[in-house]
Amino acid sequence: MDARIGSMTLCDYFSAADDQAAVAVLQSPGGPSRAELDVVLVKNIDPVVAIAQLEAIMTGCSYEEASERPRSGQLLSSPEDGPPFVVSLSDTLFDALVTATEDGLLRFAEPWSKTDELRQIRIGVEVAADVLKALAGLAQRARASGQRLYCWWAL
Repeated sequence: MDARIGSMTLCDYFSAADDQAAVAVLQSPGGPSRAELDVVLVKNIDPVVAIAQLEAIMTGCSYEEASERPRSGQLLSSPEDGPPFVVSLSDTLFDALVTATEDGLLRFAEPWSKTDELRQIRIGVEVAADVLKALAGLAQRARASGQRLYCWWAL
């Protein structure tokens, strides 16, 4: 799945066994896709604000609550070493993505596409739905192999 739009920030969402393995991606030129990991290639959907908004929509909580959850947008790599950076995604979002139905993903895509962050980069409901389906698939494969979700964020 490649939801690249324009020529902006790369946000490659990927699964890895643990935080150490996720940060090791920084040693691979080209990021997680070159490290032969399961990756969803996306541009501009940042792992801090836009993903916390998605979590709030999917779990029915406030943006503030979603953004304060453990692992939500947590920088795992050293700020001095980046960009790119490696950021974790919350376990709550991970669980929501794993258990979401296709109809549910389509329902979540509309309000997510109307957030300021997605509107500013002109991501409509169809692209948002495609990104959600790809992220849900990534989460399901990660769950099956005992992994977690991360983002390789190249500003």
